[in-house]
Amino acid sequence: MRIAVYPGSFDPVTYGHIDLIRRGAAVFDKLVIGVLRNYVKKPLFELEERVEMLHQVTRDIPNTEITTFSGLVVDFCHQQKACAVLRGVRSFSDFEYELVMAQTNRKLAEDVETIFLTTSPEYSYVSSSSVRELIAFNGDITAFVPDYIRERIEDKCKK
Repeated sequence: MRIAVYPGSFDPVTYGHIDLIRRGAAVFDKLVIGVLRNYVKKPLFELEERVEMLHQVTRDIPNTEITTFSGLVVDFCHQQKACAVLRGVRSFSDFEYELVMAQTNRKLAEDVETIFLTTSPEYSYVSSSSVRELIAFNGDITAFVPDYIRERIEDKCKK
């Protein structure tokens, strides 16, 4: 069985993430979506909320599993018996950053490949950071996230 890990903070999960999950799940027998416990950043959503939202938006993709992790991605890959890390690339600057990470991971674990998927053109401008920035200025995030996620964000912002 060919297993890949798609790591990220998913804060919040966007159409771009969902697109990559669908496409990655079509390539691998199993795609483990690893939600990062980042102790440095203050997330918009708590870890458990991000996991629950991912479950909701991926419920129709049968060969996915969602779990949390902290530490090195390659260690997480070994725990999951994954042969690859799946990463999305929207731009040249994304590629530069991701290439350095892939080379570092390769040095740490030669048995774990990094697979880059270019972002579908209709999502090339979508990022969690841009969604959080739009939220801060009461911008319209309809084109960035599914209605369910938008509603969760609106509920969060009311509190």
